[in-house]
Amino acid sequence: MHRLRNLCGAGLLIWLSGCSSTPNNYHTLVPAQPAQGGNQHILVGRVSLPPQVDRSQLVVRQGASGLVILETEWWGANLVDEFGSALQDMLGGPVAGSSALLRVDVQRFDSVPGQYASLDTLWRLKKPAEAEMTCRTSVQTAADNSITSLVNAHQANLRKLADAVRAAAAPGRSACPST
Repeated sequence: MHRLRNLCGAGLLIWLSGCSSTPNNYHTLVPAQPAQGGNQHILVGRVSLPPQVDRSQLVVRQGASGLVILETEWWGANLVDEFGSALQDMLGGPVAGSSALLRVDVQRFDSVPGQYASLDTLWRLKKPAEAEMTCRTSVQTAADNSITSLVNAHQANLRKLADAVRAAAAPGRSACPST
């Protein structure tokens, strides 16, 4: 009887240890230091992302065609909201009476651990009394094998996109910046 009780106790401990879970880690695309947007007033309107990556969990590429949803690595919000908030922050924050409207269609948002984070966007900028400008920005930043490095690389890609948008929004500018 004593042996059965010890065996049941050991089994219960093993079962309970199997129920413990790894804590979730949360990440943001919004940089720790607010951007200096200058005197341009650009409002980020609509942002769209590929449905494969527009979720709360981080999604990384695996091999040539695989995707892995990282169940313990989360964005602070759905990726489309994170992306829009970060880009608006990098453009100087929301401003009442914005003079230009930006719409961003993300074509690719790839995270490849140990290699790079890439961003391919088609964006439209509408300045008052001017024709809408449609531009493309494709950037890639190296990343090591950590999630923090991938998130930092995506932040760097967003900064490059914000720089391109600011260049296009400059007074007297009517052409897309070269990237």
